[in-house]
Amino acid sequence: MGDGGMSVPVRRTQEERSAQTRAALMDATIDCLVEFGYSGITTTRVAERAGVTRGAQMHHFGSRNELVSHAIRHLAERRSAEAVERVGRIAESLDPLDSLFDLLWDLHDGPLFVASVELWVAARTDADLRVDVVEFESLVDKTIGEAVAAHVPSELARPMLDFAYTAMDALRGLLVSGFLTPGSDRPLRRWQRAKEVLRAAADPRLLDWAASARA
Repeated sequence: MGDGGMSVPVRRTQEERSAQTRAALMDATIDCLVEFGYSGITTTRVAERAGVTRGAQMHHFGSRNELVSHAIRHLAERRSAEAVERVGRIAESLDPLDSLFDLLWDLHDGPLFVASVELWVAARTDADLRVDVVEFESLVDKTIGEAVAAHVPSELARPMLDFAYTAMDALRGLLVSGFLTPGSDRPLRRWQRAKEVLRAAADPRLLDWAASARA
C-alpha cells in the first residue's frame, strides 16, 4: 500500500511481457486461421490482430513459417488442456458413454477444431508443415485417449481407446461436412444418429461397465 491507502501497481518483468506478447501472437495466428484460412495468414495481419507492432512480431518470430510452427504447438496445448480439464465428467456420469460423446462434441465443435482442419488441408501439399501437424495431432489424440482411458478400469483401457478414437473419426467427418452448411444443425442431428450406431457397436465389456454405472 502507498500513501493514502493506494495500492502500488505490480510491474511485470521483461520475461513476463515477452511471454504475454508471444502468447498474443500465437492466439492471433489461430484466430486468423479460423477467419481467413491458412493462405490468409500474414505476419502483418497477425501483428494487427495481436495488437503489437511488426517489429515486436519479428523480434519473437522471424518468419511466417516460424510463427505458424509455434502456433501449431500452442494450438495442440490448448486442445489437450481442454480435454484433460473436462474428461472427469465421464467417470462421474450415470452414462459414461454418453458423457464421452458429449465431451468429444464439445472438444470439436468450436474454432480450435476449425483451425486444426485448416492445418490438415494445408499440410496435404506442404511437406514441412505436415511434419508439425502430424506431431500436433499425435499429441492431441494421445492426450485425449490417455485421459479417457484413465477414467475406466484398467482392463477396459484398450477397448475404451478404440471406441474413443472411432467416435472421434466419425465426429470429425460429420463436422467437416458441416462446413458446407454453416449455421445448420445437420452435423448435430447426424451425430445423434451416429451415437446410437457407435453404442450398438461397442465392446460388450464397455456396455456392461456403462450399465453398471447406472445401477
